[in-house]
Amino acid sequence: MPIDLNAALGAEFGATEFSWTSTNVQLYNLALGAGSDPMDPRELSYVVDGNPQVLPTFGCVAASFNEVNPPKVSWPGIEIDLAKILHASEKVTVPAPLPPSGSARAISRIVEVWDKGKAAVVVLETSVTSTDGTPLWTQHRSIFARGEGGFGGERGPSTASELPERTPDFEIDIPVSPQQALLYRLCGDRNPLHSDPAFAAAAGFDRPILHGLCTYGMTGKAAVDAALDGDAGAVRSFGARFAGVVFPGETLRARLWKQDGKLVGNVVAPSREDAAILNDVELVSA
Repeated sequence: MPIDLNAALGAEFGATEFSWTSTNVQLYNLALGAGSDPMDPRELSYVVDGNPQVLPTFGCVAASFNEVNPPKVSWPGIEIDLAKILHASEKVTVPAPLPPSGSARAISRIVEVWDKGKAAVVVLETSVTSTDGTPLWTQHRSIFARGEGGFGGERGPSTASELPERTPDFEIDIPVSPQQALLYRLCGDRNPLHSDPAFAAAAGFDRPILHGLCTYGMTGKAAVDAALDGDAGAVRSFGARFAGVVFPGETLRARLWKQDGKLVGNVVAPSREDAAILNDVELVSA
């Protein structure tokens, strides 16, 4: 169905109420690779019972744990086949450390829709507050929809940040286990693109790929561990733009620089001639 820009732009999805537990946080952290060294106190801090560390990126999936069906892209003015969807970017901002359990209310809206000709980019904003109205986090997400352009909208910006021309302050290898996508899908994203070889083939991939949000979360954790001594509560925002797919079983490399009081960088796949995976990585800490 063609995108109806007038119906989509500014449309709100209404309010969604949800809760999460420390077990959800533990599962999310395990799905990112936490606990890989079960003798490391810092790794165990992510999976300890009752009060595990909460990465801000958990906010991007906190409402999804009860989902057992593939997600649908059905919003006001927008109806898109799931096989055409790719995650384009993600950013989460938190005013304070997230609690390991709680209840919240989320309101989402469409803030931008760009016409890229052969594709469309839809930008969503989700504001999340506790049940007493205290702000918890704000999420900005964009999706890239192949074949959905040409609806007469503006093309939108095309910008990319420049990285420092010096050796990175941190270079971190991030191993992706063969079963990483199968574990991460238990956090609520049951898109068969990440688990079903036949579905992946129909979407143009020779095998299932890793969830973009899993790569994003793994990178966030790697940055926290390397640059913030494992203090997830120190992060105030973390964002990245998705530039390429990740295949379970390979090893990624995050390259991060300290610049203007924040961390900036990218993620590449060394085994594929440093193919771009994440660009415009940015972490701001307290």
